[in-house]
Amino acid sequence: MSESASGKSPLDVFLVAGETSGDLLGAALMKKLREQAGKVGFRGVGGPEMQAQGLASQFPMADITAMGFGQVIAKLPLILRRIRETVSAIKQSPPDILILIDSPDFNQRVAKRVRRALPDLPIVKYVSPTVWVWRPGRAKKLKPLVDHILALFPFEPEVHKRLGGPPTSYVGHPLLEKLAELRPSKAEEELRNREPPLLLVLPGSRTSEIERLAPLFGQVVHLIAQKQTIEVVLPTIPSQVERVKTHVTNWPVKPRIVTGESEKYSAFRRARAALAASGTVTLELALAHVPMAAAYRVPRWEELIARRFAVATSAILPNIILGERVVPELLQQDATVEKMAAVLAPLLTDSPERARQIAGFARLDEIFDTGTKTASERAAKIVMEVYENKRKLISAAQHLR
Repeated sequence: MSESASGKSPLDVFLVAGETSGDLLGAALMKKLREQAGKVGFRGVGGPEMQAQGLASQFPMADITAMGFGQVIAKLPLILRRIRETVSAIKQSPPDILILIDSPDFNQRVAKRVRRALPDLPIVKYVSPTVWVWRPGRAKKLKPLVDHILALFPFEPEVHKRLGGPPTSYVGHPLLEKLAELRPSKAEEELRNREPPLLLVLPGSRTSEIERLAPLFGQVVHLIAQKQTIEVVLPTIPSQVERVKTHVTNWPVKPRIVTGESEKYSAFRRARAALAASGTVTLELALAHVPMAAAYRVPRWEELIARRFAVATSAILPNIILGERVVPELLQQDATVEKMAAVLAPLLTDSPERARQIAGFARLDEIFDTGTKTASERAAKIVMEVYENKRKLISAAQHLR
């Protein structure tokens, strides 16, 4: 290990992120580590945000991004090769600390091989695998592999303690740093209540999600539009704009397609309600106090595998965090056009269903509270503590020899 703590050489940090969300987390963490530790050198695997903070990625982050069993199987040879290359780079030039961000299956395999080869290297996992949703046995398997988990959700430390997982600290969710962008001003609140209501339609950002959900969501819009006038906004990512355009060609109400985060959050602040694919966007909507119907579909074979390992009673983040089914969940065979329209329609009016969701969302601030520090500040502080504690243990062990 380097002598970075005494200022003699930079702290050498190796990070691995495999998804866009992980890239954002990694970039914010890198910035705060630099502020707290002074001289820091970064290497590993990451996307454009982490690269902008000074990381030279070993290979394109997209190589290890795979969602769903189908994608994982298709990319398996490449993923396995990237695991070997990542571990080899760490072994050939051991860093001071290894930070594995999200991408649980890829990073767990990296951690296992690195731990075997370099048992004294401190390893931090940023974002807990969803052991509270499925495959809870992963918690116990992680304990010998990582020194600490940085959790995004306040209930996760207790979950890992109960399941025999590694030491875990709640650092806060990065969305908490965007509340001012998510929530309406007084003037925007008035716009939210004007007619015609603005409906957000969010069929997901992945190709498979858009192909499965956009046609269904379009039919829901058709049913709603038959009974009332609505304005529709469809946020997506730049790489999916043309695909989305082909799906909305025949929609009775042409949605305004937006791609930037600024435009997306502007729409959130004005929206009366939303129809959304299950995922992080449901938490964004809840924090923005936008009532929603949440839906999702996967191929039948994926559903059967997921059911075999699932332990959660809910698949929607706000419901899991609140501990009750505040948001209607329309999954698999329940994700029909008629059911979605029936659940969504009352949310566009001053209804008890709408009031119940807004009351539930109001509880999130207290549940997520982290005090005055941001998630990335808290995460960086714990990373430095893990590094220092491991360094002291190694030094003490050497003196005893």
